[in-house]
Amino acid sequence: MIGRVTQQGLQFSALRNLQQNLGRMSDLQLQLSSGKVITKASDDPAGMVDAMRIRSDRRANTQHARNVQDGVGWLTTVDSAVNTSLSLLRRARDLTVQAGNSGALSDSAREAIAIELEQTAEALREQANAQYLGRSVFAGTSNAGEAFTNNGDGTYAFNGTPGAAVERRVADNTAARVDSVGTAVFGVPGDTVFETLNMIAAGLRSGTPPTVPTLTASAGLDAIDNHMNAMLKEVASVGARTNQIENAREAIADRKVMLDSQLSDVEDADLAATIVELQMQEVAYASALNATSRALQPSLLDFLR
Repeated sequence: MIGRVTQQGLQFSALRNLQQNLGRMSDLQLQLSSGKVITKASDDPAGMVDAMRIRSDRRANTQHARNVQDGVGWLTTVDSAVNTSLSLLRRARDLTVQAGNSGALSDSAREAIAIELEQTAEALREQANAQYLGRSVFAGTSNAGEAFTNNGDGTYAFNGTPGAAVERRVADNTAARVDSVGTAVFGVPGDTVFETLNMIAAGLRSGTPPTVPTLTASAGLDAIDNHMNAMLKEVASVGARTNQIENAREAIADRKVMLDSQLSDVEDADLAATIVELQMQEVAYASALNATSRALQPSLLDFLR
C-alpha cells in the first residue's frame, strides 16, 4: 500500500531538513568564533566531564604555584635573616676574642666592646623578628608581632609556637615547611644569643652588680660557637627546603603544560577542518534550497484559482 503524500507533508519535510542543515551551520560557525568544539554539555557530554575535571586540576595546580611563590618568599626571608645573624655573630666573636686580652685593654676599650656587643645583641633580635608579609618567620603559626621580646631586665621571651610548623602545599600530597623555629636558631629563653652577648658585655664592665649574670670571654666564645653552629645547621636546612620548593616549581610548570595540552585536545576546535566542513555545509545548504524549490512546485490549488 502506497502511503498518501500531501503537499503539506512535503513542505514540512523539506523545512525540517533545511532547518537541520542550518542548525549544523550555526554550530560550526559558533565553533569557529569560540575556537571550541564543545560549547555546551550536549555537544559532547563525556568530553564536557573531562574538560571540567582538567579545569579542576588546573585550578589546583595554579594554587600550588601560588603556594610555591609564597614559600619561596618565606624561605628567602629566613635565609637572609639567618645569614645576616651569622655575620653579626662573627663580629661579636671577634670582639669577644679582643676582650679576652684583658691585660692589653683599658677600661674605656672594654666599655666600647661591651657597648658594641649590646648593640649587636639588639641587631640580632631584629633579625630574629624578621617578617614576611606581616608574619614572623621564626614564630611558627603565632600571630605575635615579634618572635622575641626584650623583657627589660636582661631576659627575653619567646612568643612563638615551636611545635606548629608553617607549611605550604606544593603538590596534592606534598607540603613544604617554610618557617624556622626561633628557639632552634637563636636559643631558648635563658640561653638566647642575645642574653649570651649581654652577659659577655656585663662581664667586661668593672663594677657590675653581682646579681647581673656575666660570662667570661672564654666561656662567651664557647657559647657563641654553639649559637653559630645552630645557625649554620639552619642554613643547611633552609637550603634543602628551598631545593624542595624549586623542584616543586619545575614540576608545577611541567604539569601546567600537560594539563593545557589535555584541555586543548578535549575542547579546542580543529579550525582548518571546521572551515572545510562549514564550506561543505554551506554548499549542501544551497543545494538543498535549490532542490526544495524544485520539489515544491505549485500544487493543484494554484491551478484552480
